[in-house]
Amino acid sequence: MTFASLGLIEPLLRSLETLGYQTPTPVQAQAIPAVLAGRDLMAAAQTGTGKTAGFALPLLQLLAMEGPKVASNSVRALILVPTRELAEQVHEAVRQYAENLPLSTYAVYGGVSINPQMMKLRKGVDVLVATPGRLLDLYRQKALKFNQLQTLILDEADRMLDLGFSEELGNIYRVLPKQRQTLLFSATFSDAIRLLAGQMLNDPLSIEVSPRNVAASTVKQWVVVVDKKRKPELFVHLMRKGKWKQVLVFAKTRNGVDALVEKLQGLGINADGIHGDKPQATRQRALDRFKASEVQILVATDVAARGLDIEDLPLVVNFDLPIVAEDYIHRIGRTGRAGATGQAISLVCADEVNLLSAIETLTRQTLPRQMEHDFEPEHRVPDTDASGQVVKKPKKPKKPKTSSGGKRNLGKWVESGDASAPEPSIKPVRKVPVFNTGPRKKKP
Repeated sequence: MTFASLGLIEPLLRSLETLGYQTPTPVQAQAIPAVLAGRDLMAAAQTGTGKTAGFALPLLQLLAMEGPKVASNSVRALILVPTRELAEQVHEAVRQYAENLPLSTYAVYGGVSINPQMMKLRKGVDVLVATPGRLLDLYRQKALKFNQLQTLILDEADRMLDLGFSEELGNIYRVLPKQRQTLLFSATFSDAIRLLAGQMLNDPLSIEVSPRNVAASTVKQWVVVVDKKRKPELFVHLMRKGKWKQVLVFAKTRNGVDALVEKLQGLGINADGIHGDKPQATRQRALDRFKASEVQILVATDVAARGLDIEDLPLVVNFDLPIVAEDYIHRIGRTGRAGATGQAISLVCADEVNLLSAIETLTRQTLPRQMEHDFEPEHRVPDTDASGQVVKKPKKPKKPKTSSGGKRNLGKWVESGDASAPEPSIKPVRKVPVFNTGPRKKKP
């Protein structure tokens, strides 16, 4: 199968040839004809399988071949994404695909000044990539109108809900034209997303080119168990032992990112970090330096789990497991992309055993475990498996509690002052300090 056989026009084929695209991926082969036919679409595919081209190529063709010229402050197609990084990545891909077409593209997101974005929108934009919050800001300031909108695309919609954008999505939905084409593309679909699709899509065609919530088979995954306080030390040990050259590390919190980066830099390791508290320009500069191999270790929160497209990234490390199990799939999906192989290592402590169990249940696989010499955990990490079970040690039998004012018999309670109670057959056991482990002396 070729891209030409899918019905794409010659300007798009030239762009694909320039980019080195040769054969459509499974999601592209199924999505492109459906979008060209005007169908609403709900597509699930593993990250790194070409979802962006799956919706962007037919979208650009439809815009180039039909519809009026875009008016001032208007858009003809809207692509909603959850993060700034993903907005930049998707826009860059769309811009490259549209290189030989008379179409304008632009991306808007928070964290930067809104004024240049308002100025750019005055001329109108054919394809706008946006995060929900900034899109609503522009709409409320009358810098944006939707009367010409033909197509709405929700990319990584499940992540938008995870980040708390459900209210923003509802507000956007209410101001869009009822007559439009709507596409949902994502690596995973939660029940909440399926409910959202039922509200926003009209008789959608469903495409699922890989099993739901399964990590890419091109990524080798395993777990290293360790005590929480020794994670930084273990990470440095593994990095030096494996001679890691380029590693993307995920931490749970912004403070966790900063703390790990500070420790690594203190050891002379070239590291940088990105999270939501950093200005967009700073985040982009760190990402660009990492892509150029000027930074060896890039530490990020889940804000970067979707939107980082790093060519030939060999390794992802989960310094902390994610709170939301689906984020694990997107984190490790930064490696092993486009048919390449990759590795994903998770450092897991006892506190994270339930998170690990949730990930294994979601992905339907039990992650192999390793224990590094000299880093054996003092706090045992219970065994888990893909059934969602956590195997715990049997509990020790509880010692009988002593009531206030009571006497302890052999397994029987006798309350003082209880005249009806029978006299014990032997003397009550005398309390012995727990630290006295020697034999008890007999009375003379």
